[in-house]
Amino acid sequence: MIRPLYPRHVLFAAFALALPFASPITTQAAPAARQQTQVPGFYRMAVGELEVTALYDGYVDLGTNLLKGASAEDIQSLLARMFIESGKGMQTAVNAYLVNTGKRLVLVDTGSSKCFGPTLGGILGNLKAAGYQPEQVDSVLLTHLHPDHACGLLDAEGKQAFANATVFVAQDEAGFWLNPEAAAKAPADSKAFFEMAQKAVAPYQAAGKLKTYSTGDALVEGVSAAPSPGHTPGHTGYLFSSGGQELLVWGDVVHSHATQFAHPDIAIEFDVDNAKAIASRKQVFAAAAKDKLWVAGAHLPFPGFGHVRSEGEGKGYAWVPAEFGPIRSDR
Repeated sequence: MIRPLYPRHVLFAAFALALPFASPITTQAAPAARQQTQVPGFYRMAVGELEVTALYDGYVDLGTNLLKGASAEDIQSLLARMFIESGKGMQTAVNAYLVNTGKRLVLVDTGSSKCFGPTLGGILGNLKAAGYQPEQVDSVLLTHLHPDHACGLLDAEGKQAFANATVFVAQDEAGFWLNPEAAAKAPADSKAFFEMAQKAVAPYQAAGKLKTYSTGDALVEGVSAAPSPGHTPGHTGYLFSSGGQELLVWGDVVHSHATQFAHPDIAIEFDVDNAKAIASRKQVFAAAAKDKLWVAGAHLPFPGFGHVRSEGEGKGYAWVPAEFGPIRSDR
């Protein structure tokens, strides 16, 4: 028998020591491509027995010069506290809300469709991503008739986006935007708003599916109108109640969360009546804080669910956004 020149354990040790110095045989992986798309824009929460889905239409950058009621320096200071850089404008979300009551499928506001630029118009796509189809919506409640809330009544071809829905709008709102005399007297830079509102509701009106209502009129079961005029003449929120919980979908009570919670006296250029809009905002804030309502806002950071907290007498309010989490009805 021929014995090895070195004991076996010595050879193994020598081989192991040599491994780190050996040239590894590897294949260089290609760099991972960057992903340029965001997740679908929907988020769900429960309010009692209601399933409420926030739908993201997109965003628009609003100039800080549109805010009124405080000095430019004070406004910029409030924006800086929220890390909004000077000169870059305010990235402002446009949201709508889909409520499944178990019997009805109710959509509050419809987004902007094709009325504004490419950063908006995502409601229909996000509604489908959320597991629903437009034809399943049976009621559309409009907070007001501005184009970023009403233009989504139409699809890309200008037809009814919600073929089986009845559209509800406050009488004071319809009486203003759908009034030919008011449109004729409007300033030149506002005429397009009248035209877009009238075009958006026209097919529903022709089909007998546009319903106007006055305060106190019955709407959808479990929903009551909460008028908050000023931003527009008939601007209205909707209060949903179920299982001892309440959600106020408040439309355009707030456009700039960074400034208007802390200083409700700050108005925005789009308000038809600044004084009324400010009074409505203060009233809504006080009620939401006192009653600990869930609220949902069309221009709050998506998904726009949360609470309003009072900071004390004369110290304004704060926005408390909802935490991401599972759909729970016990909160």
